[in-house]
Amino acid sequence: MPKHAVITGVGHYVPEEKLTNADLEKMMDTTDEWIRTRTGIIERRILRNGATSDLAAGAINDLLEKKKMSAEEIDLIIVATVTPDMFFPATACVIQEKIGAKKAWGFDLSAACSGFIFALVTGAQFVSTGAYRKVIVVGADKMSSITDYTDRANCILFGDAGAAVLLEPTEDEKYGVLDYIVHCDGAGGPFLNMTGGGSLNPPTHETVDRKMHYIYQDGKAVFKVAVVGMADVSYEIMKKNNLTGKDVDWLVPHQANKRIIDATAKRMELDSSKVMLNIDRYGNTTAATIPLCLSEYFSNGQLKKGQNLVLSAFGAGYTWGAVLVKWAFDR
Repeated sequence: MPKHAVITGVGHYVPEEKLTNADLEKMMDTTDEWIRTRTGIIERRILRNGATSDLAAGAINDLLEKKKMSAEEIDLIIVATVTPDMFFPATACVIQEKIGAKKAWGFDLSAACSGFIFALVTGAQFVSTGAYRKVIVVGADKMSSITDYTDRANCILFGDAGAAVLLEPTEDEKYGVLDYIVHCDGAGGPFLNMTGGGSLNPPTHETVDRKMHYIYQDGKAVFKVAVVGMADVSYEIMKKNNLTGKDVDWLVPHQANKRIIDATAKRMELDSSKVMLNIDRYGNTTAATIPLCLSEYFSNGQLKKGQNLVLSAFGAGYTWGAVLVKWAFDR
């Protein structure tokens, strides 16, 4: 009999080093006011030494400690990231060894800023079919490793972080991952990408000189579609489940731009007090933003059993989607 996948644990890890808007003012022609008014970001975290696997392992270990659970209980590790430690082995394998999850298998999933949404939906299938009982879904990105700090339009946006959730089965159909809507449109690829380093453009002196190993983003083009796409899919999942803004306790949006988040809340007719936000302190940590919000708000006692959550994101690909979750546990 199919079961519901329910989130039963959360954890996160952020590096100690902060890169503030004041720091960026010293590095390039920009101002704190310019950054704040356009993005909502004040500071972001930077992992100076280490890799994405360290961010993810830190988040999973935080989750395991809170759950008083052994890593050997984990069945599967799904890693959402666009900054893997290396092409292969998969970062999931590196993490599995670092945390001592000897009985787990795992894989990486690439969907950029929608990565956690896609990974959560994927993990839920393994649980709901009865294949596995303990699935870790972790979003982690060391965005500083692919950010050009001379590109003043884009370098202000990104930071480094890792955050994870534990999925387990429940027989109570009221709780867990209740529904999802996911999309992709490859026509958006030219507007947000990193073209160097893969089989299309293997690394050469030329690809390095042309800065093809950094994030490229046409900010105006991406904003126009993201602000509509994220708002529409969030509204769509509400209507599909006969919910209104009054029925939603929390919007958990990808933290890319405060203006996109505000537009999504407005489309859902949600008060700003129902929107999870930490973009001011971390910037855009790509696959980590949504689980980082979940972990922080749960730790602060703001996320409670029985609350309805809409998780939504828009990212490179283009990729976008929303997940409806009924929260299942208290601190």
